[in-house]
Amino acid sequence: MTRARRAWSALAALVVLGLAVAGAILTWPAPAVPAVQVPPATPALIAQGAYVATAADCVACHTKAGGTPYAGGRAFRLPFGTIYSPNITPDRDTGLGLWTDAEFLRAVHKGVDRDGEQLYPAFPYTSYARMSDADALALKAYLFSLRPVRSLAPENDLAFPFNQRPLMRFWKILFMPRRGFEPRADRPPEWNRGAYLVTALGHCGECHTPRNLAYGLKSGEALSGETIQGWTAWNITPDPQHGIGAWTEADIAAYLRYGYATGRGAANGPMKEAIDASLSKLSPADLHAMAVYLKTVPAKTRGPALELNPVSLSASTYLGPPVGEPGAKGQGRRIFEGACASCHAWNGQGQQTEIAALRGLASVNDPKAVNVVQTVLRGSSVTAPQGHAFMPAFAAAYSDAEIAAVSNYVVQHFGGRAGEVTPGDVAKARRQ
Repeated sequence: MTRARRAWSALAALVVLGLAVAGAILTWPAPAVPAVQVPPATPALIAQGAYVATAADCVACHTKAGGTPYAGGRAFRLPFGTIYSPNITPDRDTGLGLWTDAEFLRAVHKGVDRDGEQLYPAFPYTSYARMSDADALALKAYLFSLRPVRSLAPENDLAFPFNQRPLMRFWKILFMPRRGFEPRADRPPEWNRGAYLVTALGHCGECHTPRNLAYGLKSGEALSGETIQGWTAWNITPDPQHGIGAWTEADIAAYLRYGYATGRGAANGPMKEAIDASLSKLSPADLHAMAVYLKTVPAKTRGPALELNPVSLSASTYLGPPVGEPGAKGQGRRIFEGACASCHAWNGQGQQTEIAALRGLASVNDPKAVNVVQTVLRGSSVTAPQGHAFMPAFAAAYSDAEIAAVSNYVVQHFGGRAGEVTPGDVAKARRQ
């Protein structure tokens, strides 16, 4: 047999073996419904479940704009289609009303629904797999204490092959955690509580960890930042230049509670939503525990390095930019001067309130200016101990070209680097 024929024979054998393995995986039965000892749905258990639901931010994903909380229907637009969140009120026809505790536990931990169908990881079971049985069952007790709402979510609209649910079996082999949360004996209880909140209940990695082409989390780059749903979730590892290494534990806890910490910028977009609906409602002890944990995760250098004092900023005064600044006669600077400078100030310190300061923020150091564009389009509002700051939405006031110009100027002036925003980028952001 020639070398070529041997190679083709080996390849054919591998294909046959692959198909055989694939067939076996696709015909595997769904994980068995676990046997569980169900605690009584006491007021204490329901209160525990309400806190779990808050920490897990269930209401944000399972409530559409203007809809009833937990009744589902929110659209998640992904690169391969749109997924709609289901109704998780105890309605018997369109919600969870017929689900047993064991079936609910299997869904949370294994990503399998009541009928044995594979769930998509838009439901973050890769994180919830680490949730304790006690918290999961308390969560179900709370959800079943809600008023049933009849509401059927639209059908998912996914491109082939992503609309083939059985393929999720392969995906889970690659990306599902093998074990639940395991406290570390060499760490204090506060650290372990923070680790549980960040990696399990809070599922922070679902937004802040990069994903591969199969939409799986890149575990080796955990919490190093990702752009998702049109916003960038920044690097929250303790790297001092690219992440939050310069933040104190108090800074992190304050940001999680209020969406702002002095000198660290204000939260916008999905992060602001998570703070308003979830993180701001957690106990101070839990927020501090999360901060303690985040200060110890492996530091990563992904994302823009922060430039605190570029030449254009250091030469600026409170009232004006430096003479001869690049782009001095450009459209972006003219728009900033007319619409932005009165609040943000030219030297990055902010006027009227420190919350408007732009010096050293990740958003203005990002050449793509993803979050700058989104904030200009949609506005911002923050209330913290330092005061209240409101930025109006400018989507209707300026064209795509004008918003691209001012965003690029903000990056150039406050970050000291060339902005890369195009009018097409702004048009895309408007649709997200």
